[in-house]
Amino acid sequence: MKIKNILVSQPAPADLAKSPYTKLAAKYKLDVDYHKFIKIEGIPTKDFRQSRINLLDYTAVIFTSRQAVDHYFRIAKDMRAEIPDDMKYFCISESTAFYLQKYIQFRKRKIFHGKLVFKDLLDVIKKHKDEKYLLPCSEIHKADIPDSLTQNKINFDKAVIYRTLASDLSKVDMHKYNMLVFFSPSGVKSLYKNFPDYEQGETLIATFGTTTAKAAEGLGLKINVLAPTKKSPSMTMAIEEFVKAEKKRK
Repeated sequence: MKIKNILVSQPAPADLAKSPYTKLAAKYKLDVDYHKFIKIEGIPTKDFRQSRINLLDYTAVIFTSRQAVDHYFRIAKDMRAEIPDDMKYFCISESTAFYLQKYIQFRKRKIFHGKLVFKDLLDVIKKHKDEKYLLPCSEIHKADIPDSLTQNKINFDKAVIYRTLASDLSKVDMHKYNMLVFFSPSGVKSLYKNFPDYEQGETLIATFGTTTAKAAEGLGLKINVLAPTKKSPSMTMAIEEFVKAEKKRK
């Protein structure tokens, strides 16, 4: 099957010219479109209060996304909780750690980060077992993260501070695309929230991460491109491998 039109279920990159998707499109003469399949909505502070979580009871915070950072500090501001200078921050990646500069004075001695996956961050957290951790998260979150913390006897509490909702996709012509690219279970669910009778047909499906793949398969989708893999750690690399394999079959 000739691949020409790809829909990425994320917003367009801030610097489109430097995006690996732009380079992929130019190299193989592809048309790549972007559209957010999900949107983030903060939990109202009055609802958060019902959880009876006091942000100042914790000595460390685990951030797995920029959304978690934004909504943690939003809640803190709304509740007039002055986060102490000695609070420790454990971030999923270096980019998430640097994002903290938006809210706090950046001090490396109090900010720790993994390489990108939670397993790497967990190795760092285990070196600081005496801390009392708060895990700000979405209403829908990966169970493996709190499960891993529990299994390693980390003292933590979850704090649901934002929701992941389906975006309005009514103006998107799904049948225009040869390939749909998903990065989260919520993105896959958004497709069916908008189009309950959606049928894959010959459309190719690309998924990033095991939980996204499971969500897609659970809804009856056949996955054609999986990432990350040892050979293709990024989605664009996985798509390129697939395109090259398709060309060889001809």
